[in-house]
Amino acid sequence: MENNSENIKRILQLECEFNRIQDVDILLERILTEARNMLNADAGSIYIVEGDKLEIKFSQNETKQKELPPGQKLIYSIFKININKKTISGYVAATGEIVNIPDVYTIPADAPYHYDPSYDKLAGYKTGSMLSIPLTSSTGKTIGLIQIINKKDAKGKIISFTKDDELLVMHFANNATVALQRAQMTRAIILRMIKMSALRDPKETGMHVNRVAGYAVEIYERYANKYKITEKDVQKNRDILRMAAMLHDVGKIAISDTILKKPGKLNKVEFDTMKGHTYLGARLFIDKQSEFDEIATQIALTHHEKWNGQGYPGHININTGKAKKKDKHGNAKGLKGQEIPLWGRIVAIADVYDALSSKRVYKEKWEQDRVLEEIKTLSGSSFDPELVTIFFEVLPHIKQISDRYAEEKE
Repeated sequence: MENNSENIKRILQLECEFNRIQDVDILLERILTEARNMLNADAGSIYIVEGDKLEIKFSQNETKQKELPPGQKLIYSIFKININKKTISGYVAATGEIVNIPDVYTIPADAPYHYDPSYDKLAGYKTGSMLSIPLTSSTGKTIGLIQIINKKDAKGKIISFTKDDELLVMHFANNATVALQRAQMTRAIILRMIKMSALRDPKETGMHVNRVAGYAVEIYERYANKYKITEKDVQKNRDILRMAAMLHDVGKIAISDTILKKPGKLNKVEFDTMKGHTYLGARLFIDKQSEFDEIATQIALTHHEKWNGQGYPGHININTGKAKKKDKHGNAKGLKGQEIPLWGRIVAIADVYDALSSKRVYKEKWEQDRVLEEIKTLSGSSFDPELVTIFFEVLPHIKQISDRYAEEKE
């Protein structure tokens, strides 16, 4: 009873914490983590309804995580399944009911759903108890589900989830759903801004900006781990970074179509005009109301700066676009090295990697080996060499994000 009381207090605390998280992906991962922690579950996944399918968004496994070196995260498969009653998750999404299974290997033959043991063989892990909880909106619509696996007792033995667990996690899920719908609305607003840019610049797709933002968060998390940045700051910064990185090129909405959609190389005058998208984008956030505005300003303004000082727009006045410091040619002197904010240095790598890996009106998609070789070549000239090293350390997660947000037609 005392433990349940503590869990209820924790749920009320999490309601406030969830409402402070703005980004959908960051929130989904946090919801899964807290659901597992609350019931002392070893593993779990969180799914979101996408049309007539369920898409896995995040998966966690404490046992498998402990097998990895410090700072590394699990790689898991990104996949979609049909919403029907044949699978456990599909059944929960289709019916909106909780499914509590003491042992997935002893599901009765007359149950409408079944468990596929091939998942365990692939992962090298044995699933036992499983609790699947729908995420249901106030209108009764199921928007996703949490599936938590292998509850443990104080000695680490796998045990069944109880009726009290069901009640507790349903209360938790109700609060999480409200926060999730708000975060989805925030994501939708940002993507509408991106679509406005896409009307001008064909490469500014929702998938592109989601990939760049996802890559940036992975790089930042490994950087933060290296420098022992507190968990509280990491959680706050990754939420802000992910949203701000999505808007890195929003200033292109102010650049003319003849430049944005030109299939060939830009001439000097056209390229000088294109450079203006950095400070034009930064101006959108100049009336700073929060840390988001500050980081969004830095990213929009500096993601084309280069480590060697040869990038743009350099030392300028955001309001006028005029140089504050000039080089020997009379142009704005570029920011160099640590003068470039961390957020700009991170997004620079993420943006170039995605641009090279994607088809554009002026080029074909590069082969992955060629892309990675180019990133290495640009280390120390275009990019912060320390961050390039970190990029390669998290490359498996970068590729996972690329798969999750792949263009439908490339």
